[in-house]
Amino acid sequence: MTQTTPETYQRPNYRNPFPTTDIIIEYSDGKKEGIVLITRKNPPHGLAIPGGFAEWGLSLEENARKEAREETGLEVILETPEQPLCVHSAPDRDPRAHIISIAYVAKGYGTLRAGDDAVAARLYTIPEVKELIRKRQLAFDHDRILLKYLQWRGLA
Repeated sequence: MTQTTPETYQRPNYRNPFPTTDIIIEYSDGKKEGIVLITRKNPPHGLAIPGGFAEWGLSLEENARKEAREETGLEVILETPEQPLCVHSAPDRDPRAHIISIAYVAKGYGTLRAGDDAVAARLYTIPEVKELIRKRQLAFDHDRILLKYLQWRGLA
């Protein structure tokens, strides 16, 4: 019997989806409160929930916190670390490849500033988020993820 090792899964002929962690960050800048969205630096461009590919050696929860910090400058506390808001796995949800999104909800702290893969990071009020969803102005299927969030919070 052949033993499965990490190297086994890194063979070019082994096709598997890529996991990502996405984070809905609830934030207040002292004047308004809402959700942080980023403008993506790399294709596919557009507005998106902060997030990124899961990295070797990090738990999904650690990866979510790292991605939030890198893209928004915020430290976050995940609301339910062992129970993500949702998982989206449709093979066509991302034009780059078969990418699985594990989406978390978090509270953000610190000073909001874009970094890493984000050209901009901005706070959107709930009415603004609803309008972005209505107009389908978000990258990937992030409109569906945010709609689930709004329903979960009783804000839909």
